[in-house]
Amino acid sequence: MARIMSIDYGSKKTGLAVTDPLQIIVTPLITVETKDLMSYLTEYFKNEEVELVVVGEPFMADGQTPAQHHVKVMEFVKNFAKTFPQLPYLLQDETFSSRRAREVVYQVAGSRKKRRDKTLVDKVAAAIILQEYLKHI
Repeated sequence: MARIMSIDYGSKKTGLAVTDPLQIIVTPLITVETKDLMSYLTEYFKNEEVELVVVGEPFMADGQTPAQHHVKVMEFVKNFAKTFPQLPYLLQDETFSSRRAREVVYQVAGSRKKRRDKTLVDKVAAAIILQEYLKHI
């Protein structure tokens, strides 16, 4: 089996998470500068077998109205599909994933400095998106 990756796309930073090859355990992977995302993904896909990419789709709290940065996420998805045509992807509702990630980081991060680390929140949010996907398959 191959890994599943999730992407919590942001205008400045993007969080990534992956499963283990057996698709049992979800692990936050990294937070990258969004401008470097495509080159990071290219290198990652060269070294790791990924069978599916789950992209967080942003909605407002009602779960139906597209969030403000929905258009940018859809532009990324279009570019992703063009760059990696052999790799299937799907969209997963990411409503409240960042809020839940902040709560998780606050609970488990020891120091105040770690709790304020936005890069930690981004990759934990990606892990939450991936966990949500796995719960429904």
